[in-house]
Amino acid sequence: MAKVDILEKYCKSCGLCIEVCPKKILEIGDKTNAKGYFTVICKDQDKCIGCALCATVCPDVAIEVYK
Repeated sequence: MAKVDILEKYCKSCGLCIEVCPKKILEIGDKTNAKGYFTVICKDQDKCIGCALCATVCPDVAIEVYK
């Protein structure tokens, strides 16, 4: 089972991870971080396949994927 961990303090809501996710399990959440950005959340961890495309495309290194 894979797990997506969003490091909220680094997320800037660019949305690149949302676009690249093959399972479409990422979305912009309703909580803001200290910088005022609405951070990305994983809406269904159970559907994550651990491909790590989201982490690869993230320009702010705000995503970690664990298998």
